[in-house]
Amino acid sequence: MSLHDLITPDSIISSLRARSRIQAFKEMAGVAAKLSGLPCQRIFEAVMEREELGATDVGGGIAIPHGKLAEARNIFAVFARFEKPVDFEARDGVPVDVVCLLIAPESSGADHLKALSRVARVLHDPLRMARLRSVSDAAALYLLLTQAAGARAA
Repeated sequence: MSLHDLITPDSIISSLRARSRIQAFKEMAGVAAKLSGLPCQRIFEAVMEREELGATDVGGGIAIPHGKLAEARNIFAVFARFEKPVDFEARDGVPVDVVCLLIAPESSGADHLKALSRVARVLHDPLRMARLRSVSDAAALYLLLTQAAGARAA
């Protein structure tokens, strides 16, 4: 599974202007709803339910919030770069500037974990992150994400 399987050019937000973690999740849920046809509020609630179990920041200014929905037909993601980093109260204290929101069907089982793992591997590569942080165009972000994922697809 590669990021090419999870995102589309329309699922990239190149300059998210959210000022809080909650606002970011709401805006990203809105994009996810438009792409998937799922209700925005249900997506937001699924992500927040998971956040209550433990924050989904992974350090280094990166967060991978995720949730499962019975009505989701496939696993998909929305990628965003913040216009200005946001305090997510991350364990490492680094404000978050890159978020990949992942939604999966409740029945996805191991595929959900594989998708999370793929996103984490791509976003933990320092060279890729430097490139992702250096461009501001959504098309360039999409290309960097999908090329990086495709180059090492499992």
